[in-house]
Amino acid sequence: MTTIAPQSTIREVLEAFPGAQRALFRRFHIGGCSSCGFQPTETLAGLAERNGANVDEMLAHIKTSHEQDEKFFISPIEVKKNPSLRLLDIRTREEHEAVAISGSILMSQDTMQEILSRWPRNEPFVIYDHQGKQCLDAAAYFAGHGFEQIRCLRGGIDAWAQEVDTTMPRYTLG
Repeated sequence: MTTIAPQSTIREVLEAFPGAQRALFRRFHIGGCSSCGFQPTETLAGLAERNGANVDEMLAHIKTSHEQDEKFFISPIEVKKNPSLRLLDIRTREEHEAVAISGSILMSQDTMQEILSRWPRNEPFVIYDHQGKQCLDAAAYFAGHGFEQIRCLRGGIDAWAQEVDTTMPRYTLG
């Protein structure tokens, strides 16, 4: 596990633990709005002090939340072995049109409404993004709406291109 400390910047914390912002908001109400927001260069200790929180509790909560987040992930190889899984692409339309996993559905407002109103809450589906960092927020959203078997593609489409379909073009975001 990656090490973070009180002097780690928020950028470093979010890089090591992609769900940290969601965890901080859920437990400490930090990072969800302009009055409790933070800057990427601010340290975790500074954020805790400014918000009257205990930095050691923050660190422990981020790590515990990360362990819970890890349960959402599924490897590209596991997804490939189960072709009946629905794949939900939460990237931009441009990214999806440039390269996508065959059979995946692009998230849109219409798709969101269909999922919430028609998809069975106990049927598994896999969410993917570019590198597997934003999919946790989407998974938390769907879990909060009663979906029981949401998974996130570990490493996103980038890992898929490395591990499953090496002919798939890879890209970087600028």
